[in-house]
Amino acid sequence: MTQLRKRPVAGIGRVIGWPGGSVWIGRHLAAIQDHAHHAIQISLAMDAGFRIQAAGWPVARETRGIVVMPDRRHRFDGCGASIATIFVEPNSRRGAALRARFAGEDIGLLSDVEAHEAVRFLHAQYDAAAPDAVMAQYAQGAICRIAGDPQAAPADDARITAALQWLRERLASPIRLDDVAAAVHLSPSRFRHLFVAQTGTSLRAWLLWARMERAVESAFQGRSWTEAAHESGFADAAHLTRTCRRVFGLSPTMLVQEDVGRN
Repeated sequence: MTQLRKRPVAGIGRVIGWPGGSVWIGRHLAAIQDHAHHAIQISLAMDAGFRIQAAGWPVARETRGIVVMPDRRHRFDGCGASIATIFVEPNSRRGAALRARFAGEDIGLLSDVEAHEAVRFLHAQYDAAAPDAVMAQYAQGAICRIAGDPQAAPADDARITAALQWLRERLASPIRLDDVAAAVHLSPSRFRHLFVAQTGTSLRAWLLWARMERAVESAFQGRSWTEAAHESGFADAAHLTRTCRRVFGLSPTMLVQEDVGRN
């Protein structure tokens, strides 16, 4: 318990994930120093604004909405505000749409009006203590408002539905594409193509997001980060933390869970 009290806290709120993305929503209590991460970052103010500074900017800018492109160095200061930060896998369908809109920019600045319109329904669900599945739906809606409406996924293919169930049951174990393909009676090449077409992302990226989602969920249910890491297919808590920092730019232990809608 002593270690938990002493760890740095970046924010208080909820973390909700889905394959290809996640939303970290709540109050941001500390500045996050210069960093870069693989995921596209959308941050939307739910009350007061926040500060962002890209690597080439002489000073930080105050804003209510940003889109940070993959692997771009930046500093982020939530200024104690309530913020929805959504991370998007760059190679997903929605990630590609965001990269197309903000091509040539390290950080896209949204107008106050666009930021408000993108986050207001998600904000309302957060204040209403909506279930995780509902929060994920509205977070993805916010992405689509900013990215445009990326091409909808084709109708579910029963083989990919079965593959996803097979994968979820084995997240704690090493997984090879050939084994998943064999489980649903497809060749590796055909499975790879169909998986991307159905999910909008690669198997490797899907597994990364699914494992991190499982780890955070397990930790928030009371398990230690070491236990959560092992249950999710990571070697140990350090491996989980390194992966999370690479993708998100911060450690999962820097977020403290809080009842939704309470100050």
